[in-house]
Amino acid sequence: MDHPLAAPDALVRPWRLAAFVAVAVAAVELLILIAIGGGALVEGISDRLKIEARERALAPTKPQATKPAARRTAPPAKAKLARGRTVVLVLNGNGQTGAAAVAASRVRGRGYRIGRVGNAPRTDFARSLVMFKPGFAGEGRRLARDLHLRQVGPLDGMRAKQLGRAHVVFILGG
Repeated sequence: MDHPLAAPDALVRPWRLAAFVAVAVAAVELLILIAIGGGALVEGISDRLKIEARERALAPTKPQATKPAARRTAPPAKAKLARGRTVVLVLNGNGQTGAAAVAASRVRGRGYRIGRVGNAPRTDFARSLVMFKPGFAGEGRRLARDLHLRQVGPLDGMRAKQLGRAHVVFILGG
């Protein structure tokens, strides 16, 4: 069992002093190691940068191309079905009564078959657009071209099952 020491002996604790000295020495050694390692790291990086700069300076210069390289894009899909065999779902996306029926007659006048005429799930479409089922990109692009529309793309927000027998969707916007 430990007994408390008398007041003059309580102030002298050699193990505490030894611990403080050991921690101080370890901290100084750590700082020295960090300085050496950091210096070697910086020196290695600067050597690498100097070598790369020298190689760039001595390398023969290539004339820069004035025209950016052309991107490889897939050729636009061609329509497989004739207009008379392409079925179009016409949806009113602007909320005006009877607008889809008028648009359907316009589509029919271009030679397309009308599958169904109805209302879109939303009525806030700012522009008219054409969407196509997978595999019918050519038909969708052709319908958009015939109707002078710029927005054409794959089904977005609709499933292919919702189209029924239609290949393409024409949503009338504002």
